[in-house]
Amino acid sequence: KTKDRPMTAPEPSPSPARRGLQLSSVTPGDLSALPALCALLQDAVAGGASLGFMAGMDETEARAYWLRVLGALGPAQRLWLLRDETGELLGTVQLALCEKPNGRHRGEVQKLMVRRSARGRGLARVLLQALEQAARALGCSLLVLDTEAGSHAETVYTHLGWLKAGEIPAFAANPDGSLQPTALYYKLLDE
Repeated sequence: KTKDRPMTAPEPSPSPARRGLQLSSVTPGDLSALPALCALLQDAVAGGASLGFMAGMDETEARAYWLRVLGALGPAQRLWLLRDETGELLGTVQLALCEKPNGRHRGEVQKLMVRRSARGRGLARVLLQALEQAARALGCSLLVLDTEAGSHAETVYTHLGWLKAGEIPAFAANPDGSLQPTALYYKLLDE
């Protein structure tokens, strides 16, 4: 079914078990998180995350990427930040809503990142739950994503109820330059 999407969705709140975490969405035009976003992306790529960048990524490249993302925020592109009680950025995730008339029921999860020093604390779950809640409120019934096959991220998605649709061999280069397959995942959202 096709729905018109509201301009804003309710802001999800972290679960009581996650007190001390601050979850927020970034509004169009807000560049205040840019330095922290650059540092987070560089940390993820340095840790080997397959996010579309190569090893040795510098701040200029990270800044150019985030300026493109921040400039595209609006009804079809959302970005969430997860900070600790001190304000340090621990993770982020993006939702890109399909704007085609026959695809307004779906969205794509993009660039889920958690700082290496904060992994293993359930933060990916907090970010994905916020994204899924907002996607439902925006009329989405299907979410899709791709991730490096065999990666830790694939384990996280499977654990959180995502279903694997298949793999594409030699899809993208890792930060070290080696070609890796990508795994395609989807999740049907409850009404």
